[in-house]
Amino acid sequence: MEIAVIGAGSWGTALAKTLADKGHDVALWGRDAEHIATINATRQNAGYLPNASLPATLTATVDLERAVAGKEMVVSVVPSHTVREVVGRAAKAIDPSAIVVSASKGIENDSLATMDEVLKEVLPGRLGTRLAFLSGPSFAREVGQRLPTAVVIASRDRDAAQGAQAAFATDRFRVYTGDDVIGVELGGALKNVMAIGAGIADGLGFGHNARAALITRGLAEITRLAVRRGANPLTLAGLAGLGDLVLTCTGDLSRNRTVGIGLGKGQTLAQVLAGMKQVAEGVKTTQSARDLGRREGVEMPITEMVWSILYQGHSAAEGVVELLTRPMKHELG
Repeated sequence: MEIAVIGAGSWGTALAKTLADKGHDVALWGRDAEHIATINATRQNAGYLPNASLPATLTATVDLERAVAGKEMVVSVVPSHTVREVVGRAAKAIDPSAIVVSASKGIENDSLATMDEVLKEVLPGRLGTRLAFLSGPSFAREVGQRLPTAVVIASRDRDAAQGAQAAFATDRFRVYTGDDVIGVELGGALKNVMAIGAGIADGLGFGHNARAALITRGLAEITRLAVRRGANPLTLAGLAGLGDLVLTCTGDLSRNRTVGIGLGKGQTLAQVLAGMKQVAEGVKTTQSARDLGRREGVEMPITEMVWSILYQGHSAAEGVVELLTRPMKHELG
């Protein structure tokens, strides 16, 4: 296949490499001309995906329209807050019969729209009906090193899901399909908020018990909101829910957990972000998740705690104590 991957960060490069290693012709788009030139010259994206050689079937470019024109599949991997602008610019050049796969995880701040809702707005005609969404426990660095990984691709169009599955699947990258777009999207977005919370607990030195409790109650919180929006609760027990949540809350490669650890150790958000090159989606998504939960009337105490620390200046220790001393309740209530 001829495939475009929009977004030359770590995750975009890892997916582009996976596709190119399989033999597809891949155009990888990025904004920065110097960065793109270096990728083409060195066959590496050392700043984002170190120690991963890029095959000759992958070509990087700064020409967005040219990258997507005529491609059978377009994969959006830009940060969620830029999807509307970037894919909107590319939309007219995308072939009407292409499958558009979103691998961006987040919720817009102002509109509270998921990537599914954003893409339906910016893509014309049939394109908006053949969307697929890739999610699951998958650190970019490990995918780039061809370590075994399993993900899920959800779409309301069975042919689109199966087409994307066939394009991505390798002996090291197992792809399941599903049709619960809402569950896959919200699971992928909200786990980043919980990972910040888990990182805060780790930064405070609260131990494994606290981390396990936060993951479990975080899953309950994610599931409540997703089901309210129409998701199948079983989706949240799968790769896009529990799988991604566990990975992001425990793995040392998790950017969102790294943010939380810094906050737990007493750094300000500005200090933490100043030391990071890549985007931690959970920072912006926390605001969206809090607003969405309130709009839907869903209780989200962990999200509220993380939001208060990120945006209200509450100390990490105070936030966790407030979370633990909430009124007692039935676990399944």
